[in-house]
Order: sequence, then C-alpha cells, then structure tokens
Amino acid sequence: MPVMCGRYTQIMSWREVVEHYDLTAEYFGRNTAPRYNIAPTQDTPFITADKDGGRRVREGRWWLVPVWAKEIPKYTLFNAKSEEADKKPAFRDSFKSKRCLIPADGFYEWTKADDGGKDPWFIHLPERKVFSFAGLWAYNPALDVTSCTILTAAAGKTMSPVHNRQPIILDPDFYDAWLDPEASVEDAKAVLVHDLDEQLVMHRVSRDVNSSRFQGASAIDPV
Repeated sequence: MPVMCGRYTQIMSWREVVEHYDLTAEYFGRNTAPRYNIAPTQDTPFITADKDGGRRVREGRWWLVPVWAKEIPKYTLFNAKSEEADKKPAFRDSFKSKRCLIPADGFYEWTKADDGGKDPWFIHLPERKVFSFAGLWAYNPALDVTSCTILTAAAGKTMSPVHNRQPIILDPDFYDAWLDPEASVEDAKAVLVHDLDEQLVMHRVSRDVNSSRFQGASAIDPV
C-alpha cells in the first residue's frame, strides 16, 4: 500500500489563509500562487504559536530534519504516526513543544487499478474549505534547516476503502490547544481525536498527478 499523504494542495488564496488562522496585519500583504501537487522535500508554509500567544507563519521543508541530525535524513520523515510519534527519536522532541498546523485544501491518495497502474484520488472537505493537517516542526541549527511533518492516524469510514491510514485534519476549535508549547504530551495527544476526517469527500483525478512535476490546475478535475 502506498505511503500515506504523499502529496497535497494549497490552492486557496493567501487571504483565506490569513482569515482561517486569524493572522496579524503583518501577514496581510503576502500572496502565493496556487500549488496543485506539493510533494515531500518541497518547502511549505506552516503555522506555529508565537511568543505573544498568537500565531505566526514559518516556512520549511516537508520532511522533518530532527534537531540532532547531522545530515538530511534519507529515511521517510514526511509523515509520523500519531500513536507513537511522542516516543520515536525522530519526532519526540518536536512532539513535546514544536507542534504546528499545515494549511491545505486537499490531498491525494492512490488505489491500484486493474491495469496495474495507480489511480489518484483527490480528497478534500465540502466546498474545498481550507483545513489544517496536525503537524510537527523542527529547526536544526547545524544544518540551518526548518522542516515539518504531517501526523497520521488509522483511517476512518471515508478513507478506509482507499487506505488504512489518513492525515489528521484538526478541528479549528482545537488549534490553540494543539499549538500551545506548554501543553503536556498527554494533553496534546488527547487533542488529536478532535478531527474533521469524517467530513471528507473524494473523487478520482487524472494520472498526471502521479508525477510530482505535474502542477496544472486540471490536477483536481474529476475523471
């Protein structure tokens, strides 16, 4: 079975991001182009708590580089299993105090077709609303790399026909509780049950998406 959540989209406007996260005025003037096929190791914006209790935008590599790493990891660190991330050496430091939200409005998953190929599915909320993956982040000073990863959990009813895992899409009412760097590991783990995963809808899309180089707007069109 393919790795969970290996691509996602950020098609929303920057204004939608500012409004969704209630960001301060310093972020109003920013703009970004739509991204239809974000892949691991690419840079992406993510949201963390700031020192004043608000929220700030950081930019980093989607593939976690732990604070202690002496080189960029070659093993897969763009997803982390929520059930064990607080105990795994690659993720536990971040789980303690560097939790983040990764903005998205859709992601892709694949099923195997009768012809042996892989059929991609575009998965999103109704009306393609902005949402947040629950994530972790790190800054490695030796390599001067900021990075992030997406937390996953067992698939719910909507996703289970496609994959046995799914990214955790956090309920906005629990954003602050997740971002709070003072929250205990136990309290943070308890937040992760508050998700929007059962609201997901999906449709098949073109196999063009199978290549991470494909960035066209037709990526999300039904087939």
